[in-house]
Amino acid sequence: MKFLDLASLSRINTFLDNVDVGEYYVHGDLEAYSCKLAGLDRKLCKNLEDEVENDCSPLELSKSPVGPLAESSSRRTLIYLILTLNHIYPDYDFSLLRAHHFKKEDGVEAVEEAIDGHLLEVSKVWDNTPSVGEAPFLDSIWTALDEVKLTRMFGCACHHQVTVYIIKSLYMKT
Repeated sequence: MKFLDLASLSRINTFLDNVDVGEYYVHGDLEAYSCKLAGLDRKLCKNLEDEVENDCSPLELSKSPVGPLAESSSRRTLIYLILTLNHIYPDYDFSLLRAHHFKKEDGVEAVEEAIDGHLLEVSKVWDNTPSVGEAPFLDSIWTALDEVKLTRMFGCACHHQVTVYIIKSLYMKT
């Protein structure tokens, strides 16, 4: 996968670097990657494909959050999700994640609404910041994403990683 350096995303990322919304700060990034595999990604893709094919339960082969893993397109979706996480967070290795670590969202519209809600306060700061952008913040985000064909595509699916928190309690005897 290759990072795509796009001016429309860079402008938004510069703004999202440290946004003070009053009670808290927001730091965020929008990144785009090509799905063309090369070098280490191609090797990791092959290894992951073999592992997924060989290690899946019959249930996962017939049904999973990314589709039936018996189908190469579903395995490819899982691999792209893992590779994307590896590129976004290079200090971590996500190669052990499997389909059950992800959840398929109900649709692009629901994801857009959730993002709009989470970024409402950020959009107010954008609107009150001189020379940041002519268009409203949320419109700028969706326009930039449309430019790289990430949203509002026929057949587009959205997934998110299910995070599991393990809390350990420490008891000390005195």
